[in-house]
Amino acid sequence: MFVSGAQGLGEANILHADLDSFYASVEQRDDPSLRGKPVIVGGGVVLAASYEAKAYGVKTAMGGRQAKQLCPHAIVVPPRMAAYSAASAAVFEVFHDTTPLVEPLSVDEAFLDVSGLLRVSGTPVQIGARLREQVRDQVGLPITVGIARTKFLAKVASQEGKPNGLLLVPPDRELEFLHPLPVRRLWGVGAKTADKLHAHGIHTVADVAELSESMLGSIVGGGMGHQLFALSHNIDRRRVVTGVRRRSVGAQRALGRSGNSMSHSEIDAVVVNLVDRITRRMRKSDRTGRTVVLRLRFNDFSRVTRSHTLPQATASTDAILSAARDLVATAGPLIAERGLTLVGFAVSNIDRDGAQQLELELPFESSGDKRRTTGTPEHLLAVDSAMDEVRRRFGNASVTRGVLVGRDPGLEMPMLPD
Repeated sequence: MFVSGAQGLGEANILHADLDSFYASVEQRDDPSLRGKPVIVGGGVVLAASYEAKAYGVKTAMGGRQAKQLCPHAIVVPPRMAAYSAASAAVFEVFHDTTPLVEPLSVDEAFLDVSGLLRVSGTPVQIGARLREQVRDQVGLPITVGIARTKFLAKVASQEGKPNGLLLVPPDRELEFLHPLPVRRLWGVGAKTADKLHAHGIHTVADVAELSESMLGSIVGGGMGHQLFALSHNIDRRRVVTGVRRRSVGAQRALGRSGNSMSHSEIDAVVVNLVDRITRRMRKSDRTGRTVVLRLRFNDFSRVTRSHTLPQATASTDAILSAARDLVATAGPLIAERGLTLVGFAVSNIDRDGAQQLELELPFESSGDKRRTTGTPEHLLAVDSAMDEVRRRFGNASVTRGVLVGRDPGLEMPMLPD
C-alpha cells in the first residue's frame, strides 16, 4: 500500500469497491467443499471463475469447452441468480451504511465518496478497511477496495489490488503508480485499440502520456485520443453521483459453440425470449425507449453492434421485437461467416416516465379494405399488460409466446461490457 504525504493536491477520498469473482465467490461461500478449488460458474459459457480457475487461464465469457481444456479438474456449477441478487443487495447495504454517496456500476461494484467523514469515520484507508471487514463478516465475501483522488484511478487501484486487497494511491504519487501499467488499464482500451497502440510502439501508460493529444487522435481517433490523453495524466473531473438514471434496459444470452449450428428459427426464438424479458421489465418499471441495440459475439470473440431508432418511444413487445428481428436479419451474413456465440439486446433512449405518443387509430389500411392485423400501439400495449398481469398472478410459465413453446428459454447473462 502506498503511503500518503501529499499536500495541496486534494485528498484521496474516492473508493472503488469491487467484489472478487463475485458469482464464484458466492458458490464457494455457500458450499465449503468448493473453497480453495477451481470453480467455473456456467457450463456452455463461463459466467465467472474463481481465482483458482483463473490461474489456469480461464476467463469470463470463455467457452465452457475451452475452459475445461485449460483446467480439466475445474468444478462446473450452474448459476444461481437469486443467490447472487441477494448477496449484491446485502453488500450494497454495507456500502450505504458507509456513506450516502454511493454510485453503483454493476451488481458487484460501486464508487463511494467518503470526503467529509474524517471526524466520524476516520481516514479513507480506515473506512475502506472497515468496509472490507463488514462485507466479509456480514455477507461472507471477499472484496477489494481501491482509494484515489479520481474515479478512474480508484478503479485502477482496485484492479491492481485484487484479490481481496486494499490499495491507496496518494495524490503525490499518482503518475508514479499509473505510468508503468499496460495501456489496457486505461478506460476504453480494449483488444483492438491496444493492438493499434502496440503497432506504434505504445505499450505502457507512460508511452501514451508522452504523446500529444493530436498524435493520439491520429492513431485511435479524435474522441478516444482526447480520452487517453486525459487519463494518462490522471485528468478525471467526474464526481461520485448518486441516483444515476438507468440509460438502457437489456438482456443477453450466451450460446456457446452450439450457436454455430442453430437454425434461423432457433435464433429467432432466442431473440423473442430476450425481447420479451426486456419489455416486461420496461413496463414493470414504467419506462419506454426508442433505440433498439443488437449485440453479437462470434467464435473469434469479435463483437458487432447494430442499432435502430424507432419513430417514438414504446414498451410494446411487438414494436421492439420487429426492430430486433430486422437488426438480426441485417447481421445474417456475419452470423453465417463467423459463428454466433452470444446474442444481446438493449433498449436505450429511455423515458423514465413511460411517455408514449399515441397514434390515430385507422379502422382500415389505406391500400384497401383489408383490416389491420397488427393493431394500434395502445391495443398492443393492452395485450402486453394483460399478459404481464397473468404472469404476475400465476407465474411466468402460465402464458408464453407460441414460438417459445417446448423450447429451452436458456440462461440470461448479465450484460457484459463492450
